Amino acid sequence: MKRSRARVTAWALFAALTLGAIPSVATISAAYAQNVGQRSVGGLVVDGESAPVQGATVFLKNSKTKAIRSYTSASNGRFRFAQVNMTDDYDLWAEKDGKKSPTKTVSSWNASKEYETELKLK
Repeated sequence: MKRSRARVTAWALFAALTLGAIPSVATISAAYAQNVGQRSVGGLVVDGESAPVQGATVFLKNSKTKAIRSYTSASNGRFRFAQVNMTDDYDLWAEKDGKKSPTKTVSSWNASKEYETELKLK
């Protein structure tokens, strides 16, 4: 009894999937989903002497859509943006009383769910 090459290949692939030798589509999708979704972006706004700055405006700008979100730093200088899309790149900076921090990039290549940084006003 002769079997076609395609039929043998299909059965070999089915057997490999069943035995776990090849990751299933569900496994690949689950791994991909870990790098997609939402993250938080937070940190600390400080002055030239590294003291926390209350009331600074922190900006988070989507590099693709140009949409800007803002947050006012707390009494301890902390800020936090929740639900930041991990598949987009963002520019992040702070301003207060004519002083501005250098702009930092929050990259879509960074897979961390919590991005923390310090923004120093100059």
